[in-house]
Amino acid sequence: MTDMLGATGTLRVPAAGAAGGLVLRAWRADDAETVIEAYGDADIARWTTRAIAGPEDAQWWLDLQRRGREDGTRLSYAICADQLGPAEGAVLGNISLRWSEDTGREVAEVGYWTMAHARGQGVAPRALEALSAWAFEAFAHDGLRRVELLHQIDNLASCRVAEKGGYRFERILPAHPPYPRDGHLHVREAG
Repeated sequence: MTDMLGATGTLRVPAAGAAGGLVLRAWRADDAETVIEAYGDADIARWTTRAIAGPEDAQWWLDLQRRGREDGTRLSYAICADQLGPAEGAVLGNISLRWSEDTGREVAEVGYWTMAHARGQGVAPRALEALSAWAFEAFAHDGLRRVELLHQIDNLASCRVAEKGGYRFERILPAHPPYPRDGHLHVREAG
């Protein structure tokens, strides 16, 4: 699958109020240190299922993102500060859209995290809104009708991001390995 996110492979998210613009771009091999920093943050590590402790782990994670893009099962983007000119700014977070064999192309799942220095600035909700709107348009021909957002029940920040991003709460999901606690399922549907 080719990257359909704009002619340059990026999606620009306009500035909102005092918050600057964002760029969603594919993860690159030279982002390994950023991935290590992100997963070293206790708030990110608390909600993820795999530790990223060093260069080998970071390379595994970056390879997973690249393979997902190549085989069309995962589109993962670095959320960056938008800067004038050709260079993207600092990485502020991650956002990804995934498909499973169980649901085909009709249902996708979205996930995200935000770097500690970017929290509280509206980065995750703005990236979520932009990626979701783009996905429904870009994958309409594949039948995408629903995007799901799951988080553990005590992850209140993700619950707020879901609501701000236009995802309605659907139901509580029982704990299921590797997740030790019940979760929330939020959904956004085409149209």
